[in-house]
Amino acid sequence: MAHDLGYDGVEVMVTGNQISQSPDRLLTLAERYEQPIRAIHAPTLLLTQQVWGSAWNKIERSAEMARQVGCDVVVAHPPFRWQGTYATGFADGVRRIFEETGVRIAVENMYPWRARGREAKMYLPHWNPVPQPYDYVTWDFSHAAIANADSHQAFKELGERLTHVHLCDGTDNGKDEHLVPGHGTQPVREAVEFLRESEWDGVVAVEVATRRAKGTGAREEWLAETLEFARRHLARPEPAAESAGGDDGARAEASD
Repeated sequence: MAHDLGYDGVEVMVTGNQISQSPDRLLTLAERYEQPIRAIHAPTLLLTQQVWGSAWNKIERSAEMARQVGCDVVVAHPPFRWQGTYATGFADGVRRIFEETGVRIAVENMYPWRARGREAKMYLPHWNPVPQPYDYVTWDFSHAAIANADSHQAFKELGERLTHVHLCDGTDNGKDEHLVPGHGTQPVREAVEFLRESEWDGVVAVEVATRRAKGTGAREEWLAETLEFARRHLARPEPAAESAGGDDGARAEASD
């Protein structure tokens, strides 16, 4: 589907699926469908706690897989509070792995969990990576919506630490919706255009939920709409060409 719609590549989430854990099989698929792998998402979700054993092993194996498939970004969720020394030493640990492998461990923004109207402390040190000492950060618009965070302002504060973006949208109804950009309340257009204007050179990965798509072709329509949104707001005009015949104008090229 990514190939048919014209995407530039894919992000692979490591799960219990054996193909997602095999660099060789992933490379075979990437070559077959002409979809290079731009990032690996480590199995740090609650649903993947049984994948690849210990917490540090998940990150280290993800970094090794990233090198094997030809990318240099691993997306990781912040630690849960019950993960002991992994949680308390997380910032130093991901920095160590980068120094050893050259793979950037980009910590993703999460959101507060609520139980009976009160916030439950799930992450250590926090679900918000902006004030934390992480060198590399992934930003997800749907997570930001749940947290009532201003993504545009977060991009400005993160500066060069912003490494990877999950493109989607959401509202503040407490659900992780992953809507098509422009269908929620986040300032997605302003934030993405800020990336273009600041000449940001990371990867924007579409993370739109399509489980509710109904009817033939609806999923493809949502993903095509999101791709068009990204290309329109990330495209940078080329400098005008100078020639004896005058200015040929500028062309817009799609960015990753």
